[in-house]
Amino acid sequence: MWGSKAKPRLSREGAGGAGHSGYYSLSESMVDDPWDGDDDDFIDQREGLTGWGLRQRSWDFLTDRRTRFWGVRVLAGMVLLLILIVIWLAFTAPLSKSLEPIAPPQVTLLAADGTPIARNGAVYDEPVEIDRLPDHVVEAFLATEDRRFYSHWGIDPRGLARATLNNMSGGPTQGGSTITQQLAKFTFLTPEQSLSRKAREVLISFWLETWLSKDEILERYLSNAYFGDNTYGLRAASLHYFYRQPEKLQPNQAAMLAGLLKAPSAYAPSKHYGRAAARMQAVKASLVSAGYISESEAEAMRPPELDMRLTNDLPTGTYFADWALPEARDRAPPGYAVQALTTTLDARLQGIARDVIASAPLGDAQAALVAMRRNGEVVAMIGGKDYSDSAFNRATQARRQPGSTFKTIVYLAALQDGFEPDDPVSNRPFTEGSYRPENYDGRYSDFLTLEQAFARSSNVAAVRMFNEVGSDQVIELARDLGIRTPIARGDPSVALGTAGMSLMDLTAAYAGIAGNSYPVRPTAFVREPRGLWDRIFNAPRSFSHSTHREMEQLLRAAINDGTGRAAQLPGLNFGKTGTTQNNRDALFVGYAGDLVVGVWIGNDDNTPLDGVTGGGLPARIWKSFMLRAQGQGDRASPIRRQDPTAPVEPLDVPDASDIPEPVAEDGSEITIDAQGITIREEAPDRQAPPIDAPADAPRTAPEIAPLREEEPAPAQ
Repeated sequence: MWGSKAKPRLSREGAGGAGHSGYYSLSESMVDDPWDGDDDDFIDQREGLTGWGLRQRSWDFLTDRRTRFWGVRVLAGMVLLLILIVIWLAFTAPLSKSLEPIAPPQVTLLAADGTPIARNGAVYDEPVEIDRLPDHVVEAFLATEDRRFYSHWGIDPRGLARATLNNMSGGPTQGGSTITQQLAKFTFLTPEQSLSRKAREVLISFWLETWLSKDEILERYLSNAYFGDNTYGLRAASLHYFYRQPEKLQPNQAAMLAGLLKAPSAYAPSKHYGRAAARMQAVKASLVSAGYISESEAEAMRPPELDMRLTNDLPTGTYFADWALPEARDRAPPGYAVQALTTTLDARLQGIARDVIASAPLGDAQAALVAMRRNGEVVAMIGGKDYSDSAFNRATQARRQPGSTFKTIVYLAALQDGFEPDDPVSNRPFTEGSYRPENYDGRYSDFLTLEQAFARSSNVAAVRMFNEVGSDQVIELARDLGIRTPIARGDPSVALGTAGMSLMDLTAAYAGIAGNSYPVRPTAFVREPRGLWDRIFNAPRSFSHSTHREMEQLLRAAINDGTGRAAQLPGLNFGKTGTTQNNRDALFVGYAGDLVVGVWIGNDDNTPLDGVTGGGLPARIWKSFMLRAQGQGDRASPIRRQDPTAPVEPLDVPDASDIPEPVAEDGSEITIDAQGITIREEAPDRQAPPIDAPADAPRTAPEIAPLREEEPAPAQ
């Protein structure tokens, strides 16, 4: 049947083509056989799904123009995505980073004489090498953390499933992360828990597995893992807990160390030996389950004894160490070794500073002291009365008003602008807008010389000089001297020290004046010699010889004849007192020889002090420190609170010969009584001319009222 129908179908075309009668062809074409078409379709479908037909259809699809158009773009997109991932990994997960410590290594800070003063940072030691470790050490970590480490490609689905089932069945708790994933976590990622972080972890794990061998991954993992007690890495942990190198660890010691990785702080045997021993039992069970040891060997394995000889008896922080540490980190070479860096701290001077502050009658108030060389090398620092009670460094972190100590910059700007110490300045009260500066004792006069106004710390005169010079020039000079905190432009109260700044910056500004070389950058380390390029293009600036001499004349007058008399030393010394509104801050900053020292007293809550002014307790602390620093006192002399009703003690005016000769030779009358020092000129009726008087006008100072310790800035 199939053949008879096929034959006429084939002959039909031939007959038709030769002009044959169409009867047979017509009758054949009129036959409606339901099987005929189905058979052909079936054959066509089989040929389309298999063999040559499938290959033909596939080729047609691939060579289709639209297929090629989108296929090329999809392939290019995948290649581009792969390139972007590789670039991202190269920047966010550089392989070299896995060789670096994950926490800042330990740094030991030494005083200038080599005395250790503080030790800070994580305890590290040299990395381990897998081929040098005993098998039982490596097996302890593999059995506990990643049994199939040498079989997977960074991600272990089987291990994850096994850990999940084991945890659900109540067996020893196991983690699902491989060693490679853990290395990726603590080396390249933050502790956040998110899907994006997990995705990055997987990508980085594949990245590490691609470029590092299994032994290299394990070495970097063991050299960086945290083992508690601020100890990182297997070598440091072995030495810390058992005082032996990891190559010499016994099986029970290795098992205890492997157990710490789950929760290092909670299992640290130095503090929680019972927990560490209990955790070791789980490690032994894992070793048995992995086939590394037998049941009898596990039973015979006892918790090891600790041998902790490497104790740290140095403080992890002090006021000076906390300030010096960031620079120490920058100077320390990279690596795992413990670093020891020598600082500029003078152990003797630091001890003197500590004793002087401890013996001062501060009450509930806080105090800070900074001592540095003229080049900015800090040799002593006290940031508060007790570091253990408060680590807040009031010498470097606090931003307090400097009070009248800032007047030094105002007068220095005036001297740069052409004023001279004997030029007159009005001491009469005035109002500028809504601001009216007032002198501390309410005493005023027509005129004072600049030197007298500075020595007496006249607020009115300081604001007048600030206005004469201009706020921009004063602020620019403050910036040149290294003061970096914000200072309001056009605010006349700035002249009285209302802009907050650190005691460190203020003392460094005085160091720039002392050495006539600015700016001075405070440092905790000896400065390296400057190169030729640096000396040419970053050379320090200096004041003219006359300006520097005149500024020191004013600073000397403040100590000899002014508010800083309590700081007077036998030799040359220079300084200025400072007291802020309502006695909230009291300061004295000055220098003698190569030492520049700043002292601050105040309350942390900014409440007023009990009658303390810059010319009182801070000046006496400064003097006591300087005397002992210069070797003129073996013990700290007691610093007593001054009684304003008592006569002036020899401590304040040791000898009349200390008063400058020109004053005595002028026939001045000098009176020392309970009110302080009073100097009366021979001709008190002669007044200084106005600031704009002719050049030939006489310049004679008026009668000077009894000196007070300090004149703080008035309220605005």
